[in-house]
Amino acid sequence: MNVKLNDNVLVISGKYAGKTGKVVATSPKHGTVTVEGVNVHKKAQKARKANEVSKIAEIEGPIDVSNVMVVCAACGKAVRVKHSLIDGKNVRVCPKCSATLDSGVNGKAAKKAAKTEAPAKRVRKRAKKEEGAETATDDKAE
Repeated sequence: MNVKLNDNVLVISGKYAGKTGKVVATSPKHGTVTVEGVNVHKKAQKARKANEVSKIAEIEGPIDVSNVMVVCAACGKAVRVKHSLIDGKNVRVCPKCSATLDSGVNGKAAKKAAKTEAPAKRVRKRAKKEEGAETATDDKAE
């Protein structure tokens, strides 16, 4: 499945053809995605607690992944996703403008670099005993 969470997609067929939205949920097992503002259903929700109110909620339903195309952030066009190796990782690429569609590629590398730095040592601060204080307690014992 070439569509991932938080991708901007264009619906290319069905009742909502031409609409764009952000992917809210994916289900690779069923081959479906849930897009914000697309395939909206009304569902009656009963109040479960004393202080809640019953209502009719609008929820997005899933649509088939074959009915959407990923929108490239760089060129703004709906594209078929192309895969290529960059820095040893398989990355999704826009075939029209050659921009990477995976926004976290550079971010993950930066996080790894930050983790590999030496962690700060945790030092336990102990109260230092004064030499004069020890002799004062010794005098009382005698």
